[in-house]
Amino acid sequence: MTLQDEFKYLVGGYYGIMEMDDYDLKVYVLKDIENYIRDFLLENPICDFNYKKEAEHIKDTMSLRTKLQDSLLVLYKINASMDLVFMVKKRLKDLDKNKDYS
Repeated sequence: MTLQDEFKYLVGGYYGIMEMDDYDLKVYVLKDIENYIRDFLLENPICDFNYKKEAEHIKDTMSLRTKLQDSLLVLYKINASMDLVFMVKKRLKDLDKNKDYS
């Protein structure tokens, strides 16, 4: 996995958590993910890579399903609450039932 790929799934995971409106502590988890991404970029600078442009592209074009799947990877990395992990898994299961991958 390249550094660009890792950045993409971290950002995708961030936007996946943004979709979890029914989780009351979402703001704190988003802050933890932001800090994790910031630390990742400090440790692994990527030359000739437009972070903001890529983040906007991910936000606008990546499917909800992919964002939620990425968020599971990120939640494990930051040792987030298992309650949130279960909520994301339930949301993915509901998407599968409804075949709504938007």
